[in-house]
Amino acid sequence: MRGRCPCCGEGALFSGYLNLVKTCGSCGEDLSHARADDGPAYLTILVTAKILGTLMLWVYTAYQPSPWVMAGGFSLGAFVVALFLLPRFKGLIVGIEWAKRMHGF
Repeated sequence: MRGRCPCCGEGALFSGYLNLVKTCGSCGEDLSHARADDGPAYLTILVTAKILGTLMLWVYTAYQPSPWVMAGGFSLGAFVVALFLLPRFKGLIVGIEWAKRMHGF
């Protein structure tokens, strides 16, 4: 989840926002076989919906803002939380694959 190589914990896991490196720059571990597929997106949607859904109920009950304020604020919040969580969950899935020796299968 820190964006580091699952083998050594030193080298970067990503070359961009979600692009995995082919090999670790620190230990040389081959990461080209890692495939996270749709798992990170599902986890991101699940956690984002849980966090913002609960927060939405609390904010509306406590402050009762207008619908436009709720829609604008929570849309922006969902966008920010999803962008924050997506690479972390991708790193988590790749790390689990590496630990279980799944190699993208």
